Amino acid sequence: MPQVHLKVALLSHTLSPEQMVALGAKLCYSRATVDQLKERIEAADQSAFIEKLIGMGHESVLEHASFTFGVEGVSRVLLAQLTRHRLASFSVQSQRYVSYADGFGYVIPPKIAALGEEAVAEFEAQMLKTHEWYLGWQQRLEKGEGGNEDARFVLPGACETRLVMTMNARELRHFFSLRMCSRAQWEIRALATEMHRLCMEIAPELFADAGPGCLRGGCPEGAKSCGRAKEIREARQAWLARLKEKGEAQP
Repeated sequence: MPQVHLKVALLSHTLSPEQMVALGAKLCYSRATVDQLKERIEAADQSAFIEKLIGMGHESVLEHASFTFGVEGVSRVLLAQLTRHRLASFSVQSQRYVSYADGFGYVIPPKIAALGEEAVAEFEAQMLKTHEWYLGWQQRLEKGEGGNEDARFVLPGACETRLVMTMNARELRHFFSLRMCSRAQWEIRALATEMHRLCMEIAPELFADAGPGCLRGGCPEGAKSCGRAKEIREARQAWLARLKEKGEAQP
C-alpha cells in the first residue's frame, strides 16, 4: 500500500471569470442591455474596477464565477474539514461502493515523517494492520457494498480519498482566508495554497489579495495569532512581484 501525496487539478472554470464578475456588477447600475455591457467590458481592462468592487465589499457578484477542482492524495481527515464549507459542491470517492481489498493509499503526517525512518516504518505497519482488519471484516460480512459499508469502519483517517469540488469565487476567497492561515491544519493549508495558485493563473484580479485575513488587515485570530502578519504580507507582495515579472511562481 503506497504513501500518497497531494495532487490538485483545475478541471474547469467560468469562461472569462473576471469579465463575468464585472458584467454582473455593472448591470446593477446601468440601463444598458446585457449585450451592450458585454461588448463594453470585453473592450476594456476590468482590473481596476474589480479591485474597487472587492475593496467596497461588493462580493455577491463574485458568485457568478465558479471553479471546479479534481483532488487526489488527501486523507479522510482533510475531507472532514473540507466539507464544513457548505457553499461548495462535492463528489467524493465512496468507501461503500469502492473496495479496498487490494489496499489503500495513505497520507503520512510530516511530523511523523520528521521523526525518521523507524517512525515511518511503524506508521506503515499500522496501515498494513488496519488493512488486515478491513479484509477480515470483508470476508466475514456479505459480499459487495453491503460488506464494504461496515468493514470501512476500521479504515484510518489517513486513508486516501479523491474528490471533485466546485466553489464560486466568493466562497473560494472565504475558504482561502480560513485555510491558508498559518494556524490552519497543515494538509488543508497545502490544498488551499495549491488551489489559490491555480486560481491566480486564471483570474488574478479576483484572488490577488485572497488568503489569510492578515493580508487585508489585522489578524482575526486574536490572542492565537502566529505573530507573522508582517512576514506574510511581505511574502505575498514579493510573490505578486515575481508573477508580474515572469508570469510564474508559487507563494
